[in-house]
Amino acid sequence: MQNFRQTASFAQRTGASIPAWLARRFEGLDEDPATRRLIAASVAAEQVLDLVDHGVTDLHFYTMNKADLVFAICHLLGVRAPESAENAGAVA
Repeated sequence: MQNFRQTASFAQRTGASIPAWLARRFEGLDEDPATRRLIAASVAAEQVLDLVDHGVTDLHFYTMNKADLVFAICHLLGVRAPESAENAGAVA
């Protein structure tokens, strides 16, 4: 969820509700897409951690053409791509 206003509008049209804590996280960020992206990644990572804490072992992300956001979420969660053979000995 990177556009909270759009998400809130969709929720209202479908009769769903958005928790107040979630709405507060996006307050004042209508004109700040970079921060909204960070908040979205953080919220998603928190939700995944909560699911894992409750025994969920398999997850599927719909990237909606935002693979970079899912990559960031995975990185936050400690999920990394396997190290390639060519980079195995590289020193940064």
